[in-house]
Amino acid sequence: MEFDMGASGEDDAIALDLENPDDDYEEYDHVLLQGSNPLTASHLFTTDGEPNLEPYEGMEFDSEQAARIFYNSYARRFGFSTRVSVYQRSRRDGSIICRQIVCSREGFRRERGKNRTKRQRLITRVGCKAQMTVKKQPSGKWAVSKLVKEHNHELVPPDKVHCLRSHRHVSGPARSLIDTLQAAGMGPSGVMSVLIKESGGINNVGFTKVDCQNYMSNSRQRTLGTGGQIVFDYLKRMKAEVPRFFCAIQGDFDNSSGNIFWADANARMNYNYFGDTVTFDTTYRTNRYRVPFAPFTGWNHHGQPVLFGCALLLNESESSFVWLFQKWLDAMSGHHPISITTDQDRIIRAAIVQVFPGARHRFCKWNVCREAQEKLSNVYHMNPTFEAEFHKCIDLTETINEFDSCWESLLQRYGLGDNEWLQLMYNARQQWVPVYIRDTFFGEMSITQGSDSVSSYFDGYINASTNVQVLIKQYEKAIASQYEKEVKADYDTLNTAPVLKTSSPMEKQAANLYTRKIFTKFQEELVETLGYPATIIDDRGSETVYRVAKFGEDHKTRFVRFNVFEKKASCSCQMFEFSGIICRHILAVFRVTNVLTLTSNYILKRWTRNAKSGVSLDVHILGLSNYPQESSAARYDNLRREAIRYVEEGAASRPTYNVAMNALQEASEKVAAAKNGPGVVQNTLDNGIPPCSMDQYKKIHELTAELESASRRCEAYRANLLAVLKGMEEQKLKISVKIQNVRLNLS
Repeated sequence: MEFDMGASGEDDAIALDLENPDDDYEEYDHVLLQGSNPLTASHLFTTDGEPNLEPYEGMEFDSEQAARIFYNSYARRFGFSTRVSVYQRSRRDGSIICRQIVCSREGFRRERGKNRTKRQRLITRVGCKAQMTVKKQPSGKWAVSKLVKEHNHELVPPDKVHCLRSHRHVSGPARSLIDTLQAAGMGPSGVMSVLIKESGGINNVGFTKVDCQNYMSNSRQRTLGTGGQIVFDYLKRMKAEVPRFFCAIQGDFDNSSGNIFWADANARMNYNYFGDTVTFDTTYRTNRYRVPFAPFTGWNHHGQPVLFGCALLLNESESSFVWLFQKWLDAMSGHHPISITTDQDRIIRAAIVQVFPGARHRFCKWNVCREAQEKLSNVYHMNPTFEAEFHKCIDLTETINEFDSCWESLLQRYGLGDNEWLQLMYNARQQWVPVYIRDTFFGEMSITQGSDSVSSYFDGYINASTNVQVLIKQYEKAIASQYEKEVKADYDTLNTAPVLKTSSPMEKQAANLYTRKIFTKFQEELVETLGYPATIIDDRGSETVYRVAKFGEDHKTRFVRFNVFEKKASCSCQMFEFSGIICRHILAVFRVTNVLTLTSNYILKRWTRNAKSGVSLDVHILGLSNYPQESSAARYDNLRREAIRYVEEGAASRPTYNVAMNALQEASEKVAAAKNGPGVVQNTLDNGIPPCSMDQYKKIHELTAELESASRRCEAYRANLLAVLKGMEEQKLKISVKIQNVRLNLS
């Protein structure tokens, strides 16, 4: 059998491969592989915002997994099952560059020898031609290159679609419930009855009784099997040969039923630089993985996935997750992340609260949307537009009030006001809806990305067909591949100059500071400021509030607070807080206030080309004041800001001035003592004042007076500037009226 998938456009020689071509339909694992790559808003909506529910040639996806999930979702609505078929690998780096996703009834069963098996299997392959082929583009996107919609068999009605293989899986929450019921002595029939009742019907369970029985049977003997020794040998060898290699096992090396965690030296070093946000990826719980492989990952300075450690989870109790998280934290020298992303399982949530009480916990939005397909399967089938509107409500609402209004409208329109699952997810909205979590750093380029549209660290290397025997080999291949990608990104950043699109000194500054990908995102925001006028709506002296909106889009207004003296701004969109990259709204305000370069508080070192040099993690910039200020520039900026605020408040009246001056003199003594070292405090004159302190007081007083004078001059200059700008606006309005009159006369 030959397959001609065509060329990719970027590799001259392509390796063709098959994925389990001889397996029967019943033996195929779930089509969804690793990675948090579900539908994104761009797949669900056209450029006009209309629902986009069917694939078409040329349709683009952020990743191969996103394409699979979209096609499988499409298949669920239309009543057929899917599976992955042939794929092509690049001979350059071995990555998959072309993938065919087919109807599960594609092809014909290969004839086996008469004595190969005694079990007669049903005929499931009927040569169906329905398929979707996607190719990787030079831009990194995946585009549909071939599409066949016609089937040569009957499609399954909505009330039976849950029986199809690619739409069946035992989800993480279901596993936890099954484990609990099984531990209480309940059998498969009783467990299934509870699941049906909890889900509101067999159609909403998401799998069959056979799947439940198989899971319960496997959970009794969930071990690494014969491949376990390979893992243990690898850990022993790495522990003995590699410095700073960390591994831990619940039990000992002879126990193959506990949990295993390991992190090499590179993973631990990477955490020092990029450990501000972490994702604990338990995709194995929602797909039919052969190994319960769960990595800890984050984002490096190129926006690429970076590894912080790996686990094999053979026990999913709360105490086991607590053990795992604690061991991971030990490997990372006890440094807690700012934020962590996991699935929404209650056991994991409880473990997070115990081990990471100060971290912002976010649910993986892909898992939430995946569970929505199970819990609301009847709604999806009866209302084809519901899925698109559901995603639009989550991803495209820009304020909390807008989301709440859209959510309520959605429930009323589809009669879901009493739906228990939707109510539970609404109650937990602050942990997964984008508009609620953008005040915390998650290191993603878009607020709607939500860990959904970027390939997993192990994408293409560890998936549903990977077994323990090849796990370590694939793990090492993935690490080598990701290292090469980072080296290539480093090379591009250092040896290629980006094309500047404006004459702004800020753009040139950013080009020299940021890595290439991060600069591209910053440049996009900077260029967009040309279409975003900033208008003053409130002037409070030291702080001014601006209204910023794109021409013609007043309904998407943002508000920027700008401190004149500190040159510091905050925007209601909170893009900087979420991604660490300054937004177009603040840049628009900087443009009208003549702020020509970025100040240090807007440059996160983790996004710069020097991210791996010196002290790491810009936690002070991200709002964690308990971390020391290692940089003299950072200390200077902080003291300067506090001094300006101190002067403003101290000069408000004579009494506050006296109090402020006395406190300043006392603080000066302490600073001098700290500067001169131990023992200086005792070396005082008879009046209790350290030597030369009177001269210091005089100097401080003179500098304070100069600072006050400079502040007054700045206020005067600012008032004059505003008067000039106001006069220009009035003159522009008069000219506009004259032009309009001339046009009327000419007409």
